[in-house]
Amino acid sequence: MLDALGDPVRRRLVELLSGGERTAGDLAAAVGSEFGISQPATSRHLRVLREAGILESMPRGQQRLYAVRPEPFDEVEHWARSVRQFWEGRLLALDTEVARGVRGRPAGEGDDDV
Repeated sequence: MLDALGDPVRRRLVELLSGGERTAGDLAAAVGSEFGISQPATSRHLRVLREAGILESMPRGQQRLYAVRPEPFDEVEHWARSVRQFWEGRLLALDTEVARGVRGRPAGEGDDDV
């Protein structure tokens, strides 16, 4: 999933869809004007996002509606939380050690080490 979101056009498509369903034509017009890409190029980006499970598409008459699937983002959020928990504990410990070092230093020592 993260590979699919590595492209700025695809990230923008997901951002545009975060507000709700949109047609392929609306999306092509939006990213076409922002990134200067064609409708076929936009379709290829949409296909990558669909194949990665990030988007779903539904036919509506002659048009195709796209929407974001929330499940992949739930997985990313879970992963990001686990990584954040790993680092938060270590950063808090580092903060404590830095604070101990500052308290243990005689007044005026190292004040000009900036």
